[in-house]
Amino acid sequence: MSTKYDVAVRAEATLGEGPTWDPATGRLLWLDILGSRLHTYDPSTGRRTVRVTDQHVGAAKPREGGGLVLNLRDGVALLDEDGTFRWLHHEPVPGRRANDAAVAPDGSLWAGTMRYDEAPGGGTLSRFTGDGTAEVVLDDVAVSNGTGWSPDHSLMYYIDSPTRRVDVFSCTDGRIADRRPFAVIEDGAGFPDGLTVDADGCVWVALWDGGAVRRYTPAGELDRVITLPTPRVTACAFGGSDLTDLYITTATVGLDAPHPIAGSLLVIPDAGKGVPQPAFRG
Repeated sequence: MSTKYDVAVRAEATLGEGPTWDPATGRLLWLDILGSRLHTYDPSTGRRTVRVTDQHVGAAKPREGGGLVLNLRDGVALLDEDGTFRWLHHEPVPGRRANDAAVAPDGSLWAGTMRYDEAPGGGTLSRFTGDGTAEVVLDDVAVSNGTGWSPDHSLMYYIDSPTRRVDVFSCTDGRIADRRPFAVIEDGAGFPDGLTVDADGCVWVALWDGGAVRRYTPAGELDRVITLPTPRVTACAFGGSDLTDLYITTATVGLDAPHPIAGSLLVIPDAGKGVPQPAFRG
């Protein structure tokens, strides 16, 4: 099915990604990874800001007490509200960059990496705590992407895009086990990219080169498709004061004749009901 969308922020982001609602500020955070830009958008006023980062930035998430945690090319860093920057974990690897990240129910950051050439096994998914402790959770990843938890925190969903799968893990005390396929994206429908989980436990998946966002029930059954006119749909997240608006990021990279909305931040009002996301404890 098609759903009417609005353009929240008209932009030409090279690789728009990582929409995240910050309830403390009432703003949506989103990124242009390859443009090294951190965007904010306040839907109540329309005010927008753009901050240029010193290197490619894969994710930005709110921290408890204010400020942001950033998944950057060379590691994970903290950005204070006054602009103070410091590394939490600095680990540059030639040819590798940061990609998507998510904050777990326990307040840890699960941050993904990938090689620029997208080589199989060149990326990781790692868990970071507020004291800078880093633990590699998955070490055989190509393009680490969407990560999210079920409303009761018993399941974790994860995407390594070239697999064309959304996988699910059992989650106990912040540890994951028993990886198995949750949903498979058929050939010709694109590649799974970012994801978000709603209050009903349904999993919404953005499809790169698929021009769509799909919703899967907790049983893994496809029950809704939002079609969009630009193929490179990258991520989605619920936002707004009541978490009912679905924000969607898009990209222009690699498109010879981008659609006018490619690279923009889109929104579908009253698309569903999101789950409040925890802030990083650090």
